[in-house]
Order: sequence, then C-alpha cells, then structure tokens
Amino acid sequence: MKKTLFLICSFLGFSLFAQDDVAIKSQVADAINEIREFIAIPNDALDAADIDRNIMWLKRKFGDRGFNTAVLDTEGLPLFFAAMPMDANKPTVLIYMHFDGQSVDPTKWDQLNPYQVVLKKPADGGFETVSFDEMDDDIDYNWRLFGRSTSDDKSPIVMLLNAMDLLKKDGKEIPFNIKVILDSEEEKGSNPLPAAVKQYRELLESDFLMIVDGPVHASENPTVVYGCRGITTLTLTTYGPIKPQHSGHYGNYAPNPGFQLAQLLATMKDVDGRVTIPGYYDGISIDESTDSILKSVPDSDEAIAEKLQFKTAEKVGNYYQAALQYPSLNIRGLGSGWVGDKARTIVPESATAELDLRLVVETDGNRLKKLVKDHISKQGYKVLDHKPSKEERMQFDKIVTVEEGSVTDAFRTELDNPYGKFIVNTLNKSFGEEVIRIQTMGGTVPIAPFINELKIPAFIVPVVNPDNNQHSPNENIKIGQLAYGIKAFYGILSSEMN
Repeated sequence: MKKTLFLICSFLGFSLFAQDDVAIKSQVADAINEIREFIAIPNDALDAADIDRNIMWLKRKFGDRGFNTAVLDTEGLPLFFAAMPMDANKPTVLIYMHFDGQSVDPTKWDQLNPYQVVLKKPADGGFETVSFDEMDDDIDYNWRLFGRSTSDDKSPIVMLLNAMDLLKKDGKEIPFNIKVILDSEEEKGSNPLPAAVKQYRELLESDFLMIVDGPVHASENPTVVYGCRGITTLTLTTYGPIKPQHSGHYGNYAPNPGFQLAQLLATMKDVDGRVTIPGYYDGISIDESTDSILKSVPDSDEAIAEKLQFKTAEKVGNYYQAALQYPSLNIRGLGSGWVGDKARTIVPESATAELDLRLVVETDGNRLKKLVKDHISKQGYKVLDHKPSKEERMQFDKIVTVEEGSVTDAFRTELDNPYGKFIVNTLNKSFGEEVIRIQTMGGTVPIAPFINELKIPAFIVPVVNPDNNQHSPNENIKIGQLAYGIKAFYGILSSEMN
C-alpha cells in the first residue's frame, strides 16, 4: 500500500511538474513575440525620442496587466512607474529594471538590423540563423534571440509581464504589493536618479527592492547578489609641445607627454596589480565567515584565466570573489598621437588616460579621487581642472589636467536579511538547485539612491545567460533563460514569506 501510494504521489508530482513546464513553455512563446515587438523600438539612451516611444509601449503593456502607470519627470529623461492596486496588509516589493540600451554599430553585428530580433541555434561552435516559422510548441531552450537589449534589460521586463499573465491564468493570489520602476538612463549612468528618488519618495516606499539586471553566475545556477560595486571616473591629460612636432627635429628635446603619462600611471600600482596610493584600501577586511561565503561561489580561477587567456591574475585578493571586495583602479583607455596605419613620426601635444575606480561600501568615491590627485601632486605635477594656459605651461615643468566624473555609490545588504532568505528559499524550491549567493558583484547598478533614501534592503536577482554579450555586438538571450525568468518571477510573487 505504501509503495502504491508512493508511486501515485510520485506520478502526481511528476504530472504537476510537467504541467508547470508545459505552462511555462507556452508562456515563453508569448514572451518571444512580445520581445520581438519591444526590441523593434530603438532605445538608445542618447535619443530622447527613442525613450518616449518605449514609454508608450510600456504604458500599454503594463496597463493590460492591471497596473496603474505613471511617467515620472526628472532632471533628465523620464522614469516609468507601474504599480498594482495596493493592500495595506501586504508587504511591498519594488522591482527595478531599465529599458534604455547602449548605442549600436550595425556593421559589427551578424544581422542587418540590431533592433530586429533574429532567432539562432547553436551550430559548429557558433550560431546559425533560423526562421521563426521553424519554432513549434516544443521550443528548443538552447536557441537564442539576438538583438540590442535582448538581455540588457528588455527581456527581464517581458519576463515579469508574462509571469503576471501566468499568475492570473492560474488564479494565484499575490501576497505582495508590486511596484515597478524602470530607468531610462541606466546606460548613461542614471544621473537624474538620486534627485528623482528623493522627489518621488512616497510613491516608491517599499519593504524591499529587487534589481533584475545582469547575468546569473557562470555556472548558470540560480543566483542572488547582495551588493555591487559603485563607480567613479577620472580623466588625466599630460602635455608636451603646444602642437605635434616632427620627432626628427624635436625628439630628445620637446617633452613627450606619452612618456610622462606612462611614468605617472606606473607609480599608482605595483607589479602585482595592487594600488600603492596610501589609504586606498583602508577599512576593508574579510573575516572568516565572509571568506567562507565568498569561497562557496563555484568559481574556478584557473577557468577564468583560461577563458581570458592570461597566465597570472593580479593579487589584490587571493581569489576572484575576494578581489571584488576591494576598490579598483583601472585604466580603461589610453590615447596619444596616432597609431596603426595612421602612425606619424611626431612628438604628441598631449596624452590622455581614462580611469575608472570601482567602489565598495567601505570606500567613498570622492575620497578616493582626492587620494589619486594628491598622489599625482606628490609626483611633482601641477594638477589643474582645465586645459593649461600659455602662462601655466611656461611656469610648471609637469602639468596634469584632471577631469572628475560623478560618483555612483556601492551597496551591500546583509546576507542574513529575511527578505534575502525568502528570495533564496523560493528560488531553491522553484528550481530544486542550490542558490549561489554572491556578496558583491564586480559591476555597477545605480541602486544606492533607493537604499540611501528609502532605507530598504536590496537584492539583485539576475535572470539572463552569462554569455549574453551585453553592451557588445550580437547581444542575445537564451530562450531557456526566458523560461527561467518567468518561473523565478512566478515563484517569488506567488510565495508567502514565513
């Protein structure tokens, strides 16, 4: 009898699971159609008209799902806000995503128009274009959709909309109030966001924040991220002759700004990649408990080195996750004179280095920028915030112009936060896999204004594939990740907190 009951229960469990998968797969088909429609609206963050057209689409789609919507004016481009009817007895989740995208260079893409979604399947180590007519009810989850913002960050928006459809079909009671805020300038740094969050504070009030952006861990297991690094930038320019000079006439005589800049940059890090500027790493330590959590992330330092093709990693941390707990000092670009086929035999008039400084919770971006500028001064340079005049050129031997970027703060939520535990437990039940918990991810999402102003915990719940080519040509979303995202939203928004 017990064996029979076990078999019946097992069959019922399998049937329910199969029905669930069938329902998800059917919803994925609807999501694909909606993604194609959404991607077809260009969303360059530099084009206000693009943003307006996207907002019109969002108003219609969220309105169809029963959301009340509003367009929130800011100092820059508007934000899009949506909310389900509120119930004072329910906790409120605020979901942040963005709908703007990086600019595109169509010549770099393997398709005519990056805003027209192309379906592809894996073939011979690459991908082969497939007609959408070849899709049937049994959608292959290994096939992919290619187009700008398919992964960053339009598909997650469509995943939420289709999870809402499925919840309605299943008659599920949603135990949360749901608010959604969609950024229109994330790819430009979200500069209007801090002031906007202050302005619309009451509208945005919530119990916790879920950021749905970025890829799951490289293992493709369910992932929850508790923090991200912030960012600020510096542009350094050194100067030689007022105009480029013939290197035969003035080489060995006119100071070369390229060498000056190279020598200056070399004083900022040691041979192991550690910043040598005093105080740069102040306040940061990794205790035994944190070390254990960081090491639980299934990374392979050897695999990362193999993928990126370098022999030895820098030694800011003893392993990859540890390295992410420290602020970085990165040269993201260098320029002086001409290179390649355009190279000329000249002494350049200037040399420029673009730096980005990734921040952690313990570090203040303005403080780090000051440390860098003070360090430059100690190397004998006159630090200016403008292009030097002739008088300044004649007065100082070594001059650096420093242009400062704005600061986006880091954030980090405690790993034992009850809302975080709820999200992790729900994903564990939904997918039957151990959820990877990452204390701090390397990238930056502009979330600190919400945390600082609303005083709520925040969690990043990534849903797209790790090899999605975001910001690059041939950006894509794996169809299986559409199913993953719909199922993740469904589980979280239909589960009661204990």
